[in-house]
Amino acid sequence: MSEIIINGGKRLSGKVNVQGAKNSVLPVLAGTVLCGGESVVHNCPLLSDVETSLKILKHLGCKCRQEENTVIIDSSGVSEYDIPDSLMREMRSSVVFLGAVIGRMGKAVISSPGGCELGPRPIDLHLSALERMGVTITEEHGYLNCTAENGLHGAEIHLGFPSVGATENIILAAATAEGTTVIHNAAKEPEISDLADFLNSAGARICGCGSDTVRIEGVKRLGGTEHTIIPDRIVAATYMACAAVTGGKIELENVMPPHMVSLLWSFRECGCDISVSGKGLRLISPERLKRIPTLRSLVYPGFPTDAGPIAVAMLAVADGTSVFVENIFENRYRHVDELVRMGADIKTEGKVAVIEGVKELYGAKVRAPDLRGGAALAVAALSAEGETSLTNIKLMDRGYDCIENAFTLLGGNIKRVNY
Repeated sequence: MSEIIINGGKRLSGKVNVQGAKNSVLPVLAGTVLCGGESVVHNCPLLSDVETSLKILKHLGCKCRQEENTVIIDSSGVSEYDIPDSLMREMRSSVVFLGAVIGRMGKAVISSPGGCELGPRPIDLHLSALERMGVTITEEHGYLNCTAENGLHGAEIHLGFPSVGATENIILAAATAEGTTVIHNAAKEPEISDLADFLNSAGARICGCGSDTVRIEGVKRLGGTEHTIIPDRIVAATYMACAAVTGGKIELENVMPPHMVSLLWSFRECGCDISVSGKGLRLISPERLKRIPTLRSLVYPGFPTDAGPIAVAMLAVADGTSVFVENIFENRYRHVDELVRMGADIKTEGKVAVIEGVKELYGAKVRAPDLRGGAALAVAALSAEGETSLTNIKLMDRGYDCIENAFTLLGGNIKRVNY
């Protein structure tokens, strides 16, 4: 068990490097199952979800080793097709292994995936797409038995919603399927393009990622490859928020500003001065943030749902009334009660949060309800007067590589306590 102790009220400034993207590295690690040799993945963040992915890969028969932020995976010995329930429950993203395992083994057995409790996130889109590609799916005692007796084949797939996970699973299954697969209304997130870049470097033929139509021409086999994970835009936004709420200034290294257009817009709306140069970004915050009349989470390239809790924490100390509308996930406001304990004035109803900015927050004992909600509470604590104790930080470790180290580097008074 661990907690983070934060003594707030300090102006955060300095330079920090942004880690590799959690939402990119997990599908890429799943994709190594399809490769017939050794894959080298650079800029891999040290996250608990990455540890879980490596456990899954080892269970399937891969040889894995990690050298700081580089992971080497030899998938030539893959021999299993089931993923233990204990590992599936550790992270929601474990479902992305489904398409890769079926693609490699012709069958897979999984239980319902776990992860943060953000409301219903059914995998029906994943399963119906796989059925169109020749997979027979039966459910028994909480497990999904998936079999492609005659092999996977290409298909025209129309997604009812541009689901990131479904798009990734279809790409992974289609990479070595017979024929051509076309995904209509595909998700456009940069993490999907990163997955395609990885697979293409291994011999796949995937085009159209970043648009709403993705085309995959199946190949017989993939080989080993080397790939560098893109920077994490949500982590970048978290660091920016820490400077913004404390009246500081920050320089970020290893960012991709073209992936962050909606995020940068929101910070500028709050009164922050932002300049970008190549893979670098600089933010200078005003003495007090301005309100944003209405901010909505949307599918990419809109404002990302994962940054919603962090935006709410920022707007809690902005001048005036802001409204945030969550359009993607239910239960995104589980951190709000904790912010209110710190003195925030926020009211929620359904998808909508009405945020009356206050001049000051106060330290309190709070609990991270989920990954992004925990990060939002850390942002709020850095701006608050007094000491904040943030517990249940194991959820934050799913997406942040030692978040306290980055905050300390920027001048924050923060420490992790193990007990």
